[in-house]
Amino acid sequence: MSQHDCIFCKIVRGEIPCAKVFETETVLAFLDIAPINKGHTLVIPKVHLENVWELPAGLAAEFQDAIQKVGLALKVGLGAQGMNLGMNNGSAAGQLVFHAHWHLIPRFEGDGLTLWPQKSYSGPEEMNQTAQAISGSIR
Repeated sequence: MSQHDCIFCKIVRGEIPCAKVFETETVLAFLDIAPINKGHTLVIPKVHLENVWELPAGLAAEFQDAIQKVGLALKVGLGAQGMNLGMNNGSAAGQLVFHAHWHLIPRFEGDGLTLWPQKSYSGPEEMNQTAQAISGSIR
């Protein structure tokens, strides 16, 4: 998808309105239009990057700062007791908008949101083989 067609790029350019909560020269945070809980916020780069693998290291530091500031604001402003932070990368992971974005989901005791089910390895051998496949691919 091009920057021209990207809904988040249109939000950055002001072509589509949003409920903005935070902004810097490089980062924009706004409320998700289909929140998991009220206050569910998206943090995006203003430049079109598809996913975490395209994110430059320098910009990642700015995102960390924005996530911490907005996350604290969810606690203070909404009384959230916790927060889930997530990013879907690729369609297999549930990414629907192919512009990098983090979900900051405020959490409250008894809000009904459950996390994904956990699985297990068949044993230590499978776990070690999996770890080696990952560590051997780090560049």
